[in-house]
Amino acid sequence: MDTNKDQWSSRIGFILSSAGAAIGLGAIWKFPYMTGMNGGGAFFLLFIAFTIIIGLPLLIAEFVIGRGAGREAISAYKKLAPKSGWSIIGRWGVFGSFVLLSFYSVVGGWVLLYCLLSIPGLIIKTGADYEQLFGSITANPLWTITGLGLFLIINIIVVSFGIKNGIEKASKVMMPLLFVFFIILVIRSVTFEGASTGLEFFLQPDFSKITGESVLYALGQSFFSLAVGFSVMVTYSSYLGKDVSLPFAAGSVSLMNIFVSLLAGLAIFPVVFSFGLEPTEGPGLLFMVLPEAFAQMPFGEVFLSLFLLLFLFAILTSSFSMLEIITSAFTINKNRSRSKVALIAGIVVFIAGIPAALSSSSMKNVTIFNLTIFDASDFLVSNILLPGGCLLIALFIGIRMDKTLMKQEFSYSNDLSPFIYKLWFQIMRWLVPVTIIIVFLSSTGIL
Repeated sequence: MDTNKDQWSSRIGFILSSAGAAIGLGAIWKFPYMTGMNGGGAFFLLFIAFTIIIGLPLLIAEFVIGRGAGREAISAYKKLAPKSGWSIIGRWGVFGSFVLLSFYSVVGGWVLLYCLLSIPGLIIKTGADYEQLFGSITANPLWTITGLGLFLIINIIVVSFGIKNGIEKASKVMMPLLFVFFIILVIRSVTFEGASTGLEFFLQPDFSKITGESVLYALGQSFFSLAVGFSVMVTYSSYLGKDVSLPFAAGSVSLMNIFVSLLAGLAIFPVVFSFGLEPTEGPGLLFMVLPEAFAQMPFGEVFLSLFLLLFLFAILTSSFSMLEIITSAFTINKNRSRSKVALIAGIVVFIAGIPAALSSSSMKNVTIFNLTIFDASDFLVSNILLPGGCLLIALFIGIRMDKTLMKQEFSYSNDLSPFIYKLWFQIMRWLVPVTIIIVFLSSTGIL
């Protein structure tokens, strides 16, 4: 089956699906705790700068490559650079997506479990210790592995239906609803007593707290939250028609991503400081803060259930893109059933994700460079594989891709001046690779 016979049905469907692929855990789960652990407002400013200066050009680049080739990640580079080794970028992306999905699905399983517990009212309770609740869930091997499995089953079903009838339909319904409920949460969060301290932490930058490692994390966060570096957006844009402006689509996705990150910070940090929690709690921060916020609202359990459900779908729209790049790589031009490949890929990801799921229980003492398997997987993806993939894509744009095709894809359906294209190309050719190399070398202490 040739997956490229499937197409996005509309421009808004593509943008919302791409935004869904980008937003997910990157903006809602990971951004708040990374910001809390790396200086608050200063980290947020670095994140915005990297998103606009580095992430946005890279997102445009992936769109240009994907639509220009009309193929999924591996085949795209083979078509654009035949009889060369550039297809390693697509293979890098498939491998990176596999690693990312294996631990990403663990967090997705946590959210799914919270959804199921919130429906009968088992989360919000008078005097409840939400930190202890989160710890008890993540320390239970049966629960975490069950959550992992259920989360991947949903992914397999949706990806089996394809682009238009699966991924796009889910994204067009759930992403707008997520924005609405997020804004409701922010309004309640900033009205807590003591919320101003959290707002100052998030919005008032203190650059004395920034280290070389923080800069690398901010760069990695911009890649993680925009879903660039693994050629996921190459695959998504391969299903796109010529009537969509790629710079406009990429700009829309980037702005939505920054906006959701802002909403996440405004929703989380006022509550963190109001209830005396530590902003450096790490990956569990969101699961401890959300119940605290909703517990203060009328019908809090209902609102918590709805938000967790929508949060789950935001996470799913991201994980769909990861499973899609893996599935499409093994179905295109190979006459294989999409549903069977998605099922096999899901099973393999499930097996690979079990060690990460057990990192807070039976395998918590198993470490890699003093990191749990879960944290080591996160570090590998965010700080090595993603920046490495982005560097390879920048080099491909600057060195190998046909410049005529590149300019055509950049210029379709927009009235941007030729200067904008030239500026984008020079940023991709020089600024992006140099920045990635300098930040990486600085973080390792070489510079």
